[in-house]
Amino acid sequence: MTTARAATIGAPILTRRLKPLVKAQPVVARGGDPWIIAAVAMLVTVSIVMVFNTSYFFAGERFGDPMHVFRKHLVSIALGVAIAFAASRLRSSTYERLAYPALAIVVLMLIAVLIPGVGLVRGGARRWIGFGIMNLQPSEMAKLVAVLYLAHSMVRKGTRLDTFSLGVLPHVIVVGVLAALVVVEPDFGTAALLGVTLFAMLFAGGVRWWHLALPVLPIVPLAIYAISSSPYRLRRVMVFLDPWEHPRDAGFQLVQSFLAFGSGGLFGAGLGESKQKMFYLPEAHTDFIFSVIGEELGLVGALVIVGLFALLAMRGLRVALRHPTIFGQLVAFGVTTTLVLQAGINMAVVLGLLPTKGLALPFVSYGGSAMIGAMASVGVLLALSREAR
Repeated sequence: MTTARAATIGAPILTRRLKPLVKAQPVVARGGDPWIIAAVAMLVTVSIVMVFNTSYFFAGERFGDPMHVFRKHLVSIALGVAIAFAASRLRSSTYERLAYPALAIVVLMLIAVLIPGVGLVRGGARRWIGFGIMNLQPSEMAKLVAVLYLAHSMVRKGTRLDTFSLGVLPHVIVVGVLAALVVVEPDFGTAALLGVTLFAMLFAGGVRWWHLALPVLPIVPLAIYAISSSPYRLRRVMVFLDPWEHPRDAGFQLVQSFLAFGSGGLFGAGLGESKQKMFYLPEAHTDFIFSVIGEELGLVGALVIVGLFALLAMRGLRVALRHPTIFGQLVAFGVTTTLVLQAGINMAVVLGLLPTKGLALPFVSYGGSAMIGAMASVGVLLALSREAR
């Protein structure tokens, strides 16, 4: 069923929640949203400065070359920008055709990661596939592909979304498979993000709220079991509840994060003046880079980062409201939700508001696959913004 056909059957999907839409409109390509480009460009600029700032001594100690991490980061940004540009030139109809093939490829890659000799193990996690000069983390690609699959499937189903067996259950099963493969790596944070994105898109698509409540009933005990059966996940929860109880071992990272933010004050200690990055704060250039931003740039600098993601959220939802096709509306909503939600989770973890998840701060943290995945997502969002009214 085509997007235009689906939009004429019953009540529109996304716009039941967000905005009345009488019928699908013809797609007309325009320029990409300049505010989205500006927000992402500023975040990437902060990333360049802060990754160099936080990785210099770490890379010198670990690799014998202070510029090792920074050079790899610049390569990731260059690849990400190229991918974002290419993705922004495609039409929404192309993404609709690619949704199912991309899903199949990502599932195969997530399976391949778990095969000894194919998947690379780092820090006890098997999340990467080696491709010569760089390693790819398929779970980062799964975030975008899940959004494309959900949007395409929901459009095809049309008014059948009103039934639990056709509108909810198939989507829960497919995304559940993706999440299960990611959990095995293990990567509980990405799996949780996939689950929240699933329910957000189904809700925005007009699925009845009591249909959404049904899958939650078995998911809650499964999540509790997954946490309680894994010593390291249980330890993370206990540390989250009281990090000062174990300030020198399990709670060390979170305590150092608190110290970084606390010493930053309103305007920060000054760029390059962080003390916690000097081998006190683990993962200072990756998951906890927001802590160093708070220490060096203070509350003002941290709020600027929050404001940039708020701008991205507003403009992304604007694209979702104005895109002429239901598929484009759903993808814009899903991509925006995933990026902004991941940023919110990362910042909440750094501030001790959530247990440690291992999710990068999009566009800011060091990480090749994370940067490329985020840039690919924003490229899709820009492509949709070119077609929005």
